[in-house]
Amino acid sequence: MTWLDNHWLDIVGWGGSALLVFSLLQARVLRFRTLNLVACVILLGFNAAIGVWPMVGMNAVLAAINIYFIVKLLGERHDDAVFEVIEVGGRDEYLRHVLRVHGADILRFQPDFVWDPSDEHGHAFIVLKGDETVGVVLLEQDGGAARVLLDYVTPRYRDFSPGEFVWRRSGVLKDLGFARVVTSPHMVGAYYDRLGFRRDGESYVLDL
Repeated sequence: MTWLDNHWLDIVGWGGSALLVFSLLQARVLRFRTLNLVACVILLGFNAAIGVWPMVGMNAVLAAINIYFIVKLLGERHDDAVFEVIEVGGRDEYLRHVLRVHGADILRFQPDFVWDPSDEHGHAFIVLKGDETVGVVLLEQDGGAARVLLDYVTPRYRDFSPGEFVWRRSGVLKDLGFARVVTSPHMVGAYYDRLGFRRDGESYVLDL
């Protein structure tokens, strides 16, 4: 027998433990739940194989809890009743606070981001889940088009696309008289093709 034949069960146990620890380092709530579930299932099998039944029971319960929250998160992902869009003024103090706190992270995804709070053609929206800020969308009016200056999601909700509630579901842009949305050509990791936008050069366009 090879070394691997003698130690494969130990490798499974250590691998499950490492994945469990790694899952706790995740800022994204959905990714954390998913990785934690996989780790619990691995450790459940490992502990069953060596006959440590209290750990089997614990991991079974944790797996069930993770499944519950994953189903709940996926069910809320596109739910208008869960996410709310609030328009705020360009000089709003809370908006300035969010932009300041997440400034470095914002520039990672939109390196060309510049916001002039005094611009009378600017529009600012905060996307909320309860009392928690999950996203910020900043737009500049260009005729009938809304040009996206910023479409930012906080790390905890980066597996979601809360900007969609500004683009389609909230109706706020139509109420402001916009006919289409044009995204920044420099956004890193753009997700717009999943929301009905069409590619136009380096940007995406959505007809409202």
